[in-house]
This record gives sequence, structure tokens and C-alpha cells, in this order.
Amino acid sequence: MRALYLDRVLTLRRDYPDPRSVPGEAIVKVRLSGICGTDLELISGYMAHRGVLGHEFVGEVVATAGNGSGAGAPEGAELAQRRVVGEINVGCGRCHACRADLERHCPNRTVLGVLGRDGSFAEYLSLPPRNLLPVPDSVPDEMAVFCEPVAAACEILEQVRFDGRETIAVLGDGRLGAVVAMVLAAEGLNPVLAGRHPEKLARLGALGLRTNLESKMEPGFDMVVDCTGNPAGFERAVALTRPRGRIVLKSTTALGGNLNLAPIVIDEVTVVGSRCGRFEPALKLLASGKVDPRPLISAAYPLDQGIEAMAASHEPPNFKILIRPS
Repeated sequence: MRALYLDRVLTLRRDYPDPRSVPGEAIVKVRLSGICGTDLELISGYMAHRGVLGHEFVGEVVATAGNGSGAGAPEGAELAQRRVVGEINVGCGRCHACRADLERHCPNRTVLGVLGRDGSFAEYLSLPPRNLLPVPDSVPDEMAVFCEPVAAACEILEQVRFDGRETIAVLGDGRLGAVVAMVLAAEGLNPVLAGRHPEKLARLGALGLRTNLESKMEPGFDMVVDCTGNPAGFERAVALTRPRGRIVLKSTTALGGNLNLAPIVIDEVTVVGSRCGRFEPALKLLASGKVDPRPLISAAYPLDQGIEAMAASHEPPNFKILIRPS
């Protein structure tokens, strides 16, 4: 099959092995995949990843294999020929985290397109059926492909309690910042999305979001969500947060940064690390129509132009770039 493969340099492979149909795994034909800031960081050396990139996808289950017992229908047989999205973390199923339904924190996990498991920038991928969720007919591919970043945004709602009166700033006018602001707004909150690109902020403002230039933001927010993807974003988040406020960190970067924890201690600021979220609430939110990220799509490229798609994702005017493997 064709696949975008990273081994220090990103290349388009036309002879990459198809994923094997083995017990406990389903084969998914990828219909659409989205480029994430994490993919760009992986290319920059984050986590020293080697393999096929991509973890935001919608696809169709084309094969399921049994669980090895030889009894009954294959695991996931009910998903055959269904459109699906997939939780990207695959845990061992035995540890404390997995037993607590927190596979995304399993110490032995693989992560689609990120850690030890080939991803969705390919014609096919493999995931356990338990990771796959059927997509309602009312949700088109162009919405379903956003399920992973919407789930990451919904994770904030599970980690932080809100009373609806908080002043909230979302730092970063890129892909994730836009989705986080959309989800918070859909839940009745009123975030200000702050960035450095007036053309992006104008586009997001036209979607009904409150926006402002980051340089014009004043301190005093109850909560700041850092989606900058920049090591300096944390420092700026600290400066904007009121004493005893909260900071939610969403950025993962290949580059390190200087970390001064004194203001956190002095102002008694709570810092929350926030990564992947559960797909079920995200899929329900998309199906409800309360969040529709499709206006964020800047372009869709065929897989054969995947290198060009990655380059386009680096261009500041662009939000979400998609890849169509078919």
C-alpha cells in the first residue's frame, strides 16, 4: 500500500506492507485523515518516532479477525463495512490504568501514528475493535475526521469543573486552539481565542468566536488554555492567569524551554496537563451539531501529494489540512 513514512525524513512509500489481519485487530480502510500539530512535531524529532504518521481519521472496517479462541463470530464483526473513528491509544488491557478505563495512560501502550503503531497517513491501518466507534450516518467524513481533536478538547471538561462565570483565554489560533474554543463555547462558556495572525482571527471571529491579538491580552483570567505548540506559550499563560487561577496545558513540542516555576508557587496557580480524551462524548457533540469544525478545513490533498500537504500545514494562513488516501 501507499503510506507516508517517517525515518528522520518523511517519504511517500508505494510498497509499504499492508497491515496484517491478526487476532484482536481490525483492518480499516482510511477514507480521510487530518494533519495535526503533533504530526509536525514528530517530523521535527519529537519522541524519535519511526513509522507511518497520522492519528486523526475516519475509515471503513474491511476485515476483522477472531480473538484466537476459535469460538463464535470474530471480535468486532458487527463493525464490518461500517464507517468508524478510532481511539488512538491501545493499552495492554491488564495494568491498573487499563482496568480503570484509562488506556491512554497505560505504560505499555502503543499510540496510532505516534508510538509503536503505524498511523492513518496510509491506505489502511490496524486497531483493536474495542478502539473503534461507528460514525452516525448524519456525521459526514469531513466532520468525523475531527473526532480526535474534539475529544482532546472535551478532555478539559472532564478534568476541570466550571460554573459558567469563568473568564477563559485560549492561547493559539491554530488547529487545536480553534477546536478547543469551539468546544468550550458549545458548552456555554465564553472563551477568548488569542493569537498572532489577524487573518486567522478574523476567520475564527466570523464563526462566532471571541478573538483578540495575543499581544493585546491583559492579565487576570480565571483559566488559560495553552494551545500554542510553542515552549514560550506556558510562560505567556502564567502571565495571563490570575492568582489561584488555572492553566491547562495542551501543547506538546519537540523543543524544550526554560521553566520558571516561581510564579506558579507565588500565585498558587493550578496547572493541569491535558492530552487525549474519550471519543464517545466527542462523537455525540459532533452528531448534535453543536460543534461543526468543517469551516476550519483549508484544503484536502490526495495521499500521493502527502509531502505537499505537510508543507501546507506549516503555512500560517492554513488551519486543517486533510489527506485522502483513495
